Amino acid sequence: MVHRALEVADVFRSLGPTWRQSANLSLGQLKVMSAIEQCRSAALGGHVLLCEGCADVVIAYNSCRNRHCPRCQATAARRWLEAREADLLPVEYYHVVFTLPAAISAIAYYNKAVIYGLLFDIAAETLRTIAADSKHLGAQIGATLVLHTWGSALTHHPHVHGIVPGGGLSPDRSRWLACKPGFFLPVRVLSRLFRRRFLEELEATCRRGQLRFFGQYAELNDFTAFTQWLAPMRACEWVVYAKRPFAGPKAVLAYLSRYTHRVAISNQRLVALDERGVTFRWKDYRVNGRTRNKTMTLEADEFVRRFLLHVLPGGFHRIRHYGLLANPSRRENLAKIRELLGVVPALIETNADVVATAAVPSTFVCRHCGSPMIIIDILQRSRPIRAPPVERADA
Repeated sequence: MVHRALEVADVFRSLGPTWRQSANLSLGQLKVMSAIEQCRSAALGGHVLLCEGCADVVIAYNSCRNRHCPRCQATAARRWLEAREADLLPVEYYHVVFTLPAAISAIAYYNKAVIYGLLFDIAAETLRTIAADSKHLGAQIGATLVLHTWGSALTHHPHVHGIVPGGGLSPDRSRWLACKPGFFLPVRVLSRLFRRRFLEELEATCRRGQLRFFGQYAELNDFTAFTQWLAPMRACEWVVYAKRPFAGPKAVLAYLSRYTHRVAISNQRLVALDERGVTFRWKDYRVNGRTRNKTMTLEADEFVRRFLLHVLPGGFHRIRHYGLLANPSRRENLAKIRELLGVVPALIETNADVVATAAVPSTFVCRHCGSPMIIIDILQRSRPIRAPPVERADA
């Protein structure tokens, strides 16, 4: 007998509706739970498929397509990567990470849209400012930033991963200025500017009344108390680091495929669900400077609480492009860079028949013989993905 692998959805179901009513969850968190539980089940409908080769008949249930679902991200990542592959340049690429201190991460949980947005914008501004300085690179650069809000143990740990081409356009856009081989920008300089600019903007945001504080941080609603609380942040080190350049464009794509659509924890990391709770694999980065693979067991409700810490605000973009790679001018900038590098863009097939054939690949393929599968019936969904209704106290 083949046992189905453990999934995050199984943990959600184990708690039941009673736990949801007492857990004080937001509607967004409830919707994520509902979507993950229903993903690829009869509740969302699906298709009955017939293999044209071996005549095998299978049922394929629909995905929830929620961006927090561990089952749905592989397909989303593949589509995104296909769109990004044409943007890669034949230059070194660097991986840069900007991390918030633990104290600011704590208040970020209640101010996600504001503080995550600042993290994106200040990290991008820092990269572009230092790169534009003639003492360093003296060029206009581009960057793709990806937000992660978790540590390996599902704790709240907001940081952005930046993928940056190793060079940029000169101020007059007449030359491509490459970084020194194996070196992008000085991380100490990046860290200092990132810290100063982030704290300036955070203080200005608080002054405008755009931050909310609760519980042990409620006193920070007083602006004077908030500025006093910020003071130690100006002296501590902020973690910014740059890794070695990737080994070519294919390595960049391989990295992006792992990071762009990652969720807080994948189903593959789950080990067991039993009376003790949920056991999962995690990486401990604090053991003598090394990474140690370990297992951790949390009570089921604590595991779900940690998972739901990382539900993003509705409409919030966790992948953003800046500078030369910003969407409004990306095509123009990439064309200019390729011209300066003497790179001939790949020819696009214009034969109408070829294009028509390539545009309609078989959506479903038989896992037994590899032949195309055709839809012979459609299963309607039984209910929409939605959060359960919440009774109002004044109803």
